[in-house]
Amino acid sequence: MSHQLRYEVNCSVLFTELPLLERPAAVKAAGFDAVEFWWPFAEAVPSDKDVDAFVAAVQDAGVHLVGLNFFAGDMPAGDRGLVSWPARSAEFRDNIDVTIGIGERLGCTAFNALYGNRVDDASPQAQDELGAENLALAARAAARIGGTVLVEPVSGADRYPLLTAADAIAAIDRAGEANIGLLADLYHLAVNGDDVDAVIAAYAARIAHVQIADAPGRNEPGTGELPLQRQLAALEAAGYAGWVGLEYKPAKGSTESFDWLPHERRPSCRVGSS
Repeated sequence: MSHQLRYEVNCSVLFTELPLLERPAAVKAAGFDAVEFWWPFAEAVPSDKDVDAFVAAVQDAGVHLVGLNFFAGDMPAGDRGLVSWPARSAEFRDNIDVTIGIGERLGCTAFNALYGNRVDDASPQAQDELGAENLALAARAAARIGGTVLVEPVSGADRYPLLTAADAIAAIDRAGEANIGLLADLYHLAVNGDDVDAVIAAYAARIAHVQIADAPGRNEPGTGELPLQRQLAALEAAGYAGWVGLEYKPAKGSTESFDWLPHERRPSCRVGSS
C-alpha cells in the first residue's frame, strides 16, 4: 500500500558519522527538507553561544526542524527522561523554556518529553503524579507558540514504565492538557508487543508524530519484519497527515540507507519536499 506522508531525518540517529552541527546540511544534501533531534546538548541549560550555533546550523542548512526532545539526562548511560524523576525534576523544569525557545526560533512545534525510568526512592504513584504535573507545565509553555508535547512508549529500557500506546495515553490523560499527543514510534510499539494495527485503529486521532525503524534490528525499512508501508498507509487513511521521522540505525552508510524508498520518493527526487 502506498501513502503520501512526508519523511524527515532524525539527526541524532542518522548521519552520526558527522559532527552534530554538520548533520542538517548533510540531510539537505541527501535530498530531505526536514529534521528532528534528540536534545542536542550535554546539559539542560546550555550556553547562549551553543544554542545560537545549533540554531544557525539548522537555518544555514535550509531545513525545517520539525521535532525536538526535551533534555532527557544521559541517554547512553541509560537515562530516559526527567519528567517523572523527583531528584531531577528541577532540571526538566529549567529546560522547558530553553527547548520551547529553540522551537520558537526555528518554527518547531513538536517537543518529545521522555517520561523517565522508575527510581528506587519514589513510588510509582508519586512519579506519575509528578509526571502529570511536569507534562502539564511543558504543555502550557508549548501552547504559547502553538506547540504540542509528545509522550512516547520506549523499548530497551527495563525501568521505563510506558511500554504501550495505552500506557502513554494514560500518562497524557493524567496531565490533562489538550496539546499533549502520542508519539507513535512503530518500532518501539512492535518490539514491546503492542498490536500496531490496533494502536492505529484506536488512537489515530491522538497520534501527533510518527517515527519508524524496522524490527528486530532497528535498521532501515526492508531489513526486518514490520509492514511499515502498510501501517503508514493505514495511518494516513485514518487521518494522520504529519511527518514520519526516520529514526533507524543504518545498516549501511546513512545516505546509502535510503535505498528502500520507492523510486519516485528517493532523495534525488526531493523526498520530504512540501
